[in-house]
Amino acid sequence: MPSSRIANFYRLSIQERLKILRERNFISEEEYIRLKNGNHLLRSEDSDRMIENVIGVFGLPMGLGLNFKVNGKDYVVPMVVEEPSIVAAVSSAAKVVRQAGGFTAEYTGPILIGQIQIVDVKNPSAAKQAILQNKEEIINLANSLHPKMVARGGGVQDLEVRILSGASSRGDMVVVHLLVDTRDAMGANLVNSMCEGVASLIEKITGGEVFLRILSNLADRSLARAQCRIPVKLLEGKGYSGEQVRDGIILAYEFAAADPYRATTHNKGIMNGIDPVVIATGNDWRAIEAAAHAYAARNGRYTSLTRWEKAENGDLLGFIELPIRVGIVGGPLESNPTVAIALHLLNISSAAELAQVLAAVGLAQNLSAIRALATEGIQRGHMSLHARSVAMAAGATPEIFETVVERLIETNEIKVWKAREIINELAVKEEKPNAELYLAPSEQKIPTGHGKVILLGEHAVVYGAHAIAAPIPLAMQAMVSDSDEDGIHLIISRWGVEERLQKGKEYRYSIFNSLSLILHELGLEKENMKIEVFPYVPRAMGLGGSASLAVAIIRALAEKFKIKLSLEEISQLAYKSEQLVHGTASGIDNTLATYGKFLLFQKGNPPKIQELRVPQPIRIVIGLTWSESLTAKMVSRVRRAWENNKRLYNHIFKEIDQLVLEAAKAIENYDLEHLGQLMNINQGLLNALQVSGREIEELVEIARNNGALGAKLTGGGGGGAIIALCPENAEKVAKAIRNVGYRAYITDLK
Repeated sequence: MPSSRIANFYRLSIQERLKILRERNFISEEEYIRLKNGNHLLRSEDSDRMIENVIGVFGLPMGLGLNFKVNGKDYVVPMVVEEPSIVAAVSSAAKVVRQAGGFTAEYTGPILIGQIQIVDVKNPSAAKQAILQNKEEIINLANSLHPKMVARGGGVQDLEVRILSGASSRGDMVVVHLLVDTRDAMGANLVNSMCEGVASLIEKITGGEVFLRILSNLADRSLARAQCRIPVKLLEGKGYSGEQVRDGIILAYEFAAADPYRATTHNKGIMNGIDPVVIATGNDWRAIEAAAHAYAARNGRYTSLTRWEKAENGDLLGFIELPIRVGIVGGPLESNPTVAIALHLLNISSAAELAQVLAAVGLAQNLSAIRALATEGIQRGHMSLHARSVAMAAGATPEIFETVVERLIETNEIKVWKAREIINELAVKEEKPNAELYLAPSEQKIPTGHGKVILLGEHAVVYGAHAIAAPIPLAMQAMVSDSDEDGIHLIISRWGVEERLQKGKEYRYSIFNSLSLILHELGLEKENMKIEVFPYVPRAMGLGGSASLAVAIIRALAEKFKIKLSLEEISQLAYKSEQLVHGTASGIDNTLATYGKFLLFQKGNPPKIQELRVPQPIRIVIGLTWSESLTAKMVSRVRRAWENNKRLYNHIFKEIDQLVLEAAKAIENYDLEHLGQLMNINQGLLNALQVSGREIEELVEIARNNGALGAKLTGGGGGGAIIALCPENAEKVAKAIRNVGYRAYITDLK
């Protein structure tokens, strides 16, 4: 199971989060595509078969609780909830507990109680005794109704009898409890049918009348327990010592334990964590809620479901116990396609395991809530997230959203009317309303590798044709620092990568093999260091990410260890890395990443590099498909096609070469209309090479329909990015691309 610790997950876009989940095998390729395209959602026609009088489907956000370790196993926890701060809070608490070794949990078993109410009993005590004497016959009859459940180790395990004296207008009641092990099913229908099935036998035995026969949601024979132990050092922060936080948490718990008014809110906070997971996994959250609150009042007074106390050595100890009866199989779960994805994300093998995770989530949510209350107060933690909800409700556009949120918090008036007032003020003052569309130059005070776009010539450049490429503000940056621990520690926080390089180990990601090569070439394999990468070039989007990453790391290593490297040496080492990553590399990516200049390039040893003179900046739009550009795969596909028909493909490469040379003249003459025509023709030839794709063609068409002079894929193809030449209408093109769900940026090539 991969680690549930994914650094800075909240900072990523939804598409980037999904890519990390796929890369770490939390979700399958099919689930990744369904989530990315929105095909996991419940359809109206399917929901019509679930309940009555359906008119549509109501949506809620699904997030992930991270950092959980329960009984030594990592979990990412799907949570369906609309209230801000819950997912962030539970992840934060789980991170603290994780540092202390994680949660331990246990489960008493998947037992559900079926109740059979008997009235008009002349002698309740004699009836009770008769039922117990015929216990085996009743259990056998009930189990005969569900032989498959019995074969799986489930079924009625025991029987109990209770007498409720004076409980009814018809005298004393006798109540039979069937204790049913429902295995991994929720089991409600199964238990109800068992109660129905034995009713006539019980009437015969007791001489009374069976009235109700139905399950009880107070599943107190299915108790889930979790606990944690946290050293006080892990609790300190925000101006509070660990001891102060520990004692505050215990005092907050003691209030809830003593006062039902406080306990109600305290337990509601626990269920803030549990309910979203129950909903995500397709279970009955209302039953879980009812059971939890009934259990909290089991001794005649409503009290806390958790317990917090001080250990002998000063550690904080936390405990939770509550009834949880859930399932992971059955029709109700299978009717919603998102439930299957949620269960896959959890990677659980039984309903008992799910119950233990739920208990840990409840304890984590409680820890987060009362820790906040015990320190700076929970309102401050809620404020930012509440402001975001208000800004969204007021209609703040993406370009001004963060500004509206900040202004709301500053005014301390987090209301929709105030948000609209701020939006109106910004609409008047904003000189460039679409500032978010524009790429700003990269800060280059730390070692940098430039991202790039290829205007014309990709793929053909591998076979000796010319290509034109230009740097873009998106870049990779890296820093190298000393490490007290042995080995090479690589951190790419935005991508959720944090790993120590181990010699001889096979890695899923090419970055590790690339880094090993670079360290070997520079003679730094035995050094202890931490390498931090700050990626601003999207992965696998055809924008030169792998080459710019290699150049940034090479420059950072050279700076740290005072190794003198010329630009040519940096480029050559990055080229070796590119060959490792892509198999066949032209050398254009590493050249642009190193030199960062507008170039006419031709492969060779050394390559021919001519800096192009650009009279004034050329405005383009970069559109991202968010479908990975698998450069190595596309290069390999073109290679196989070329080997099968060299005459035809050499002819295509020659045509592309001629387009490139003509485009170089158009650039230097600033003849953008002609440049756009050449780009369009180049796109047609790339499509003939079968390196385009549905999403690329869609973006190209959108760009051209909205006035782009030319539009084509850039980079490896098969996904990735397009570039559109838009000297006059870049904002219109970028907005059109964004309006259909893709990402777009405006930048100037110079």
